[in-house]
Amino acid sequence: MIDVKKIREDFPMLNGKTMHGKTLIYLDNGATTLKPQKVIDSVCDYLTNYSGNAHRGDYDLSHEVDSKYEHVRDIVANFINCKKEEVVYTYGSSDSLNLVAFGYGMTHLHEGDEVLLTLAEHASNTLPWFEVAKETGCIIKYIDLEDQGKVTLDNVKKAITDQTKIISIAQITNVLGQIAPIKEICEYAHQKGIIVVVDGAQSVPHMPIDVQNLDLDFLAFSAHKLCGPTGVGVLYGKYELLEEMRPTRFGGDSNARYKSNGIVKLKNAPTKFETGTANIEGVIGMGAAIEYIQSIGMQNIHEYEQELRRYAINKMKELDNIELYNPDASGPIAFNIKGVFSQDAASLFNTYGIAVRAGQHCAKILGEYLNVSQTLRVSFYFYNTYQEIDAFIDVCKRGDDFLDAFFG
Repeated sequence: MIDVKKIREDFPMLNGKTMHGKTLIYLDNGATTLKPQKVIDSVCDYLTNYSGNAHRGDYDLSHEVDSKYEHVRDIVANFINCKKEEVVYTYGSSDSLNLVAFGYGMTHLHEGDEVLLTLAEHASNTLPWFEVAKETGCIIKYIDLEDQGKVTLDNVKKAITDQTKIISIAQITNVLGQIAPIKEICEYAHQKGIIVVVDGAQSVPHMPIDVQNLDLDFLAFSAHKLCGPTGVGVLYGKYELLEEMRPTRFGGDSNARYKSNGIVKLKNAPTKFETGTANIEGVIGMGAAIEYIQSIGMQNIHEYEQELRRYAINKMKELDNIELYNPDASGPIAFNIKGVFSQDAASLFNTYGIAVRAGQHCAKILGEYLNVSQTLRVSFYFYNTYQEIDAFIDVCKRGDDFLDAFFG
């Protein structure tokens, strides 16, 4: 069980923050999440009491920073059930996916090889592969989506050919919110010698993830979507695959030695990917965020969010002016208010203190599937309440009288 009232006390943004003179109702958690005091304190503690560099000093302060920095790798490994050597610190999901595309794809894909995506992918799981295709001559193909954007194992099987080398898909997509059958996809793909890359930006913060059980090859996620700081994230990779990968950045700390003749000996994974001074305070904040959400319980978080989603969907179905695109999904809710441009509707919600997302949500080719150019999106987290959803529904009811509601 989740004590939402107690949890909300942990978040400064939920205690006094307003928009347009109204108490903030934050329903854009798919974009980023609010930060609990524990995370804020952990970052401030580093900046106030440590603030040294990692892996670069032979003095006590630096050793203390090393310890804190590497301890987070243990926290992440425990969180997703992997070895600490399989945890690469990155700047977020986008950086992680780029690292796989350019560090693995660029060296393992050749002309005529195929990479499978879906039309529901975020730009960060699409554009890097486009670039790799331009350089290598590999071919981008798309797995057919079923109703409401569902990915099925049958459609994955139909899309696979003898030339398929990589499948790169979101476990939960950021607009239509469907949970892909990742374990079954991995099992089938591995029988064919295919590598599976998973965008976990919208799944890792919201449900238990066990990379061993799922048998993932790569997993990307961000700290800022699980109550951590921005600008930091993780790439998990099976160690043997990380060792095969080439770094995409070079410089300090990632090399063991180099000579003037250009011969370079890189360190082993994960260090060879972590060039330069890291976002140390971000890493420490990420560790605090993971500990915080683990203290609540990932299964508890998942179940509570599903209850919120069902409640919202049932309320929205009662409204004639709402067009729902994914009522049966598990993640964000994509919808429109009939006859109202999505960004105008978002501005209306804003006047009532409600933060929602409007537009294409960094998934521009999804419009080819939905046959709509833009949508509204609401996305919940464990600190949201039924009362906030009621307030959201009240504004939805006013949406078809948009001009009166906005200017009246």
